[in-house]
Amino acid sequence: MDEQKKKGLILVNTGNGKGKTTAALGMALRAWGQGMKILVIQFIKGGWKYGELKAAEKLGANFEMRQMGGGFIKGKDDQSLDEHRHAALEALDAARAEISSEKYDMIILDEILYAIHYGLVALDDVLALLDKKPGSLHLVMTGRNASPEIIERADLVTEMREIKHPFTQGIPAQKGIEY
Repeated sequence: MDEQKKKGLILVNTGNGKGKTTAALGMALRAWGQGMKILVIQFIKGGWKYGELKAAEKLGANFEMRQMGGGFIKGKDDQSLDEHRHAALEALDAARAEISSEKYDMIILDEILYAIHYGLVALDDVLALLDKKPGSLHLVMTGRNASPEIIERADLVTEMREIKHPFTQGIPAQKGIEY
């Protein structure tokens, strides 16, 4: 592609269905295959050895994944929300620094929409981050409950809609599918 025609996009994967992070990682893998440098910052996931972490290690220096979250949030009454907020703010600071560094072609802010929804990071801070995005950077955001302001700023919004899920049938998370 002619570099003059390259426009960094803001992409959002949202909705209550499964596959938001998986779709973002698929995009990242495609970009990596085109010689692009990728960074994934995970705002919620932390402390678990997800399969995608193992895969990212094998892809080398051009595919970096940082698990910065405090782990699963049980809801708005979760007693550990302060710990989650601290981790999410550190992830936001890292995102701010890396976006302005212009070292990456694509940055994925995995589960940042959850972080906004749970009040771990402020929507206004994320919107300010979008305003500082370099013109050539592809920025992908994932998570449920994308705000109208985020949707308005995005170039592409995909909503994953749950139709059927094994969890509702009592089937626990499966290795290679959920983690």
